[in-house]
Amino acid sequence: MSLRIYLFFKFYDKGGYCIDYGVGMSRILVTGGAGFLGSHLCERLLEVGHEVCCTDNFYTGTRRNISHLLSNPYFDLIRHDVQLPLHLEIDEIYNLACPASPIHYQLNPIQTLKTNINGAINMLGLAKCNKAKIVQASSSEVYGDPEVHPQPESYWGKVNPACIRSCYIEGKRCAETLFFSYYHQHGLQIKIARIFNTYGPRMHPNDGRVISNFIVQALKGDDITIYGVGEQTRSFCYVDDLIEGLIGLMGTPAGITGPVNLGSPCEISIGQLAERILALTGSSSKLVYLPLPQDDPQQRQPEISRARALLNWQPKVMLNNGLRKTINYFEHLLSKGGDGNV
Repeated sequence: MSLRIYLFFKFYDKGGYCIDYGVGMSRILVTGGAGFLGSHLCERLLEVGHEVCCTDNFYTGTRRNISHLLSNPYFDLIRHDVQLPLHLEIDEIYNLACPASPIHYQLNPIQTLKTNINGAINMLGLAKCNKAKIVQASSSEVYGDPEVHPQPESYWGKVNPACIRSCYIEGKRCAETLFFSYYHQHGLQIKIARIFNTYGPRMHPNDGRVISNFIVQALKGDDITIYGVGEQTRSFCYVDDLIEGLIGLMGTPAGITGPVNLGSPCEISIGQLAERILALTGSSSKLVYLPLPQDDPQQRQPEISRARALLNWQPKVMLNNGLRKTINYFEHLLSKGGDGNV
């Protein structure tokens, strides 16, 4: 049985509101903890008084993302691939390990499938041994190219299992199935978050995702590449909001498994996003239109009534405010010659 120390903390949330935490210091594992989302999650968990173990194989995560945490005595970093078993004493697990951008997950599709499937099996096994709660970072990709808009959790999706994106899509779908199998067969305390497009500081500058692409291109004065005619829509959630949603989901009672959509319900076209980033950066970059990739979804917008009801959660950061913070991050990164390497 793991030792749990009970402490009382007073913190201020992102909006400056005082919060009292009468919490136990839990030992929490974050897989993929040196990645974009993982590093923000590790940081936030430490802020609210937990002990954090971060694992990453540094395929897409970088040491730069968690360098400011290394001196914290309650933070441990383990270089580890979730495809391999891991033995730790742990209270909670956030399973975030998987490349999330098409450029990275399509580079080695078999590896992507193994990370999703074998990683889920190994982390579920670890949770079972420790009787720990576990959150799976699933994805809006499980909905494929949806015929229902916006997408509720009850929608089963429209997915092509043979397209170039299917290594990620089907990997995430299979991971969800594994999580529910462990729930039904072993009574494991699982939580599934379906994460929609998220952005913010520490995004990889070369990950091919639309916001990082547009901002880096605009800051460099390069052409801004839009696939298709720019009418496809997305909904963008700032990273701080997303992290609060994940932590809120972990804190729900045992019977609440999800899936729960986490993302912004505010929809914007890719063309409008490009124009907005041009305006915020003051860039003179030109818009260039390229062929639309195979099976690129035309619409992505979460229906978040379940998150509102179960977690009392919805995004707070407006798109322009989040974009400014993200632009500032990339300006600083590029000024130091940052190229996204580990």
